[in-house]
Amino acid sequence: MTPIHHARSPFLQRLPHLLPALFVLCGPAFAQTQAGSDNALSLSFDAARARMIDRSDKLAAARAAVEAKELQSQGLKGLGGPSISVSGLAYAYNANLNLDLDPLNQKLGQIGSSLPSSIQSVITRVPIPQLPNSYTLNRHDSGANASISAVWPIYIGGATDAVRGFVSAQTREAQADAEQAGHEVDTLLVQRYFGAQLARRAAALRLQAERTIAQHDSAAQKMLAAGVISRVERLQASAAYEEARRNARKAENDAALASVALARTVRADGSVAPQTPLFLISTPIEPLGYFIDSALTRHPGLGKVAAKKSQAEQLHEGEEALRRPQVIAFGTRELKSGNADWVAGVGVRWTLYDSVDRDMLSAASLKQVEQAERTDAQARSDISLLVERNWRALENARRQYLEMKASVELAQEVVKLRTAGLREGTSTTLDLIDAETNQAKVLTERAQAANDYVQALAQLLESAGLSDRFSDYIARADVKVN
Repeated sequence: MTPIHHARSPFLQRLPHLLPALFVLCGPAFAQTQAGSDNALSLSFDAARARMIDRSDKLAAARAAVEAKELQSQGLKGLGGPSISVSGLAYAYNANLNLDLDPLNQKLGQIGSSLPSSIQSVITRVPIPQLPNSYTLNRHDSGANASISAVWPIYIGGATDAVRGFVSAQTREAQADAEQAGHEVDTLLVQRYFGAQLARRAAALRLQAERTIAQHDSAAQKMLAAGVISRVERLQASAAYEEARRNARKAENDAALASVALARTVRADGSVAPQTPLFLISTPIEPLGYFIDSALTRHPGLGKVAAKKSQAEQLHEGEEALRRPQVIAFGTRELKSGNADWVAGVGVRWTLYDSVDRDMLSAASLKQVEQAERTDAQARSDISLLVERNWRALENARRQYLEMKASVELAQEVVKLRTAGLREGTSTTLDLIDAETNQAKVLTERAQAANDYVQALAQLLESAGLSDRFSDYIARADVKVN
């Protein structure tokens, strides 16, 4: 690459007057990028979270599941108590019975032959009447009846308590699922909210680089016309500008998509402009043990495992209840005045033999209890490891951001050096373009490190069951990436 030695050429004498417009950095470009988002809904993180909680379908579904189990539990509170019912009926009937009278007629005809002869002579003079060959009897009636009945299971081996306990454990499981859903949507909001913030910043930096390099490209064209640079250097500047344009368009599209994703999360029409900047707490936060202790007491996954264990225990109690005797009181009475029919008593039922092997079923239910206990132990180990991984990722992101300060300062100094070198003829336009491109890259990478910190913090709080405290850490932040 040919350095510029014509420091006193007419073009280079005019170049310092052009450079101030070329080397303006973040301020105007970022302002113009924000101006393009004037129609977007501006939301702070807390406002976005409140909006999401109010409108999230996932949270609404989880709440509905909890309410359904709570209503079911309330509906079974009286299970095992007395049951009283009233029954009534109205009826009408018509019945026909056909009688064959031929055998009776034959018997009547044979009566005279068995009598004395003196009486037979009299009977012959008085004929015996004949019955019809058949006769139809008809009966019909209508009526009504009503009665009241009561059944009271006095003792059924504890089966009702097992059913109520099982449903109560299902309610606790639904509550744990709802808590987990709340943590998940909080983490998702952090991902999309600050991801959109990072995308906007990256788009602003790319747009700044594109405009600055476009002006350098224009200057390079003039320098080529003046014979100050070679055609190869001119083509290099043009290629750098085309690459900057492509990067700017891609960053712009990424920012638009991130804004739409955030809008979907908070159920907003159009796009959303996040107002809370990326942040960082420059000093280490609470120690690892603090988050592990919190996770082992607050993580909804452990609550769900505990609910599963309780369900298994209640199923075992239900199996055992079937082995015990059952005592039931009952009674029924007709609903009428006077001498009404009624009956009352006590029934006992005890299964002495069943084709189902109750011992095997009891052993199976105990194994389910053991499974839940083992799952709880494994879950505690996994959650502790997850918390430690997230805590270390947070610390790595914090150190990375702070350590990149030197890289940012170096990139800024190189831009200043190349700018001065271009004025003095010791640097080329391409040198300055490379320096500014590198500066945009370093600034974007540092913003990415800040976003990594924010995302790691959200993951850590979720694993510790503390997602609702994310805003507290925003308030504690002493570094804001504006």
